Amino acid sequence: MDLCEQSPSYIRAIAPYQPGKPISELAREMGLDERKIVKLASNENPLGVSPRARAAIKKELAGLGRYPDGNAFDLKAALSRRHGVPEECIVVGNGSNDLLEMVAGAFLAPGRAAVYSQHAFAVYPLATQARGARGIVVPAKDYGHDLAAMLAAITPETRVVFIANPNNPTGTFVQGRELEDFLARAPRNVTVVVDEAYTDYLPPELRYDSVAWLKRFPNFVLTRTFSKVYGLAGLRVGFGLMHPGVAELLNRVRQPFNVNSLALAGAVAALEDRKFVAKSHKMNRLGLVRLERALRTLGLETIPSCANFVTFRVSRTRTVYEKLLRQGVIVRPLAGYDMPDHLRVTVGTPKENEKFLKALAKALDD
Repeated sequence: MDLCEQSPSYIRAIAPYQPGKPISELAREMGLDERKIVKLASNENPLGVSPRARAAIKKELAGLGRYPDGNAFDLKAALSRRHGVPEECIVVGNGSNDLLEMVAGAFLAPGRAAVYSQHAFAVYPLATQARGARGIVVPAKDYGHDLAAMLAAITPETRVVFIANPNNPTGTFVQGRELEDFLARAPRNVTVVVDEAYTDYLPPELRYDSVAWLKRFPNFVLTRTFSKVYGLAGLRVGFGLMHPGVAELLNRVRQPFNVNSLALAGAVAALEDRKFVAKSHKMNRLGLVRLERALRTLGLETIPSCANFVTFRVSRTRTVYEKLLRQGVIVRPLAGYDMPDHLRVTVGTPKENEKFLKALAKALDD
């Protein structure tokens, strides 16, 4: 008998997560110069690492022979000061993905279910399936979350609801008051996870105080990341804010030393680099407007975005994607998100954006 057949069927049925194509891989495949390749596939910060974080990381190099602080004391203290929550309400993770996995590990099992939206982040169904739980996929509304339908989809076996705001890969956004109403109406025995990986890219008029909801809703878990606006995607560090009892549960399933020393030091410094965050936010807003307008000028339908990327519909999607690759431009195809006619492009630097637009125009004309 094949040893792999001994694995549970729900594990063997998982389709592994497909990340954006790395620059080095494209260079090997196409014989291209890595320095001339533009990667706009994974929603990374095109400005790179903040200066303060870079300095803190460099300083930490001498201590790599030691294990990191498994309790993330300094980062939790910094997050506590920033968000005004007790440290016992904070859990750190190897990216915010890690927090999503912890929630699934703590609350999901065979015979239980999780609710999430169509076209939502791929980790939600993956984390659910890996625990043998049932995924309840709610049809999207204008490519975004239909909260009324999601509330109605909750069953007695439901233990988790995943909501991304803004959503990846569509960039859609739910108003804060709608989310708050959802929390007020959701059963208290259902953990509601609001994934705010892209919240730092919201314009001021759309921002809302989700942290304040923690005092009212003990079943609310808020997750955020340092991978986007803070520019630490390569170090993998995120955090969750939640009721202390939930935090204690997540720490039971959390891997020891799940965040490395460089990530911890970099995150503490990045959190205080407000100048870098402001610069990143401003460049993103300008780039987002530029890309959306240019895509419409090319006759392409876009999904209005509140994040650091734009998703657009294009015919001959696979062909266009491959033509972009040959020109050294990497974007993200979305067939795996039930959007086979769409591509997603990250907002880059002005120079990167223009290279993408030029390459796209050529790909469409060929």
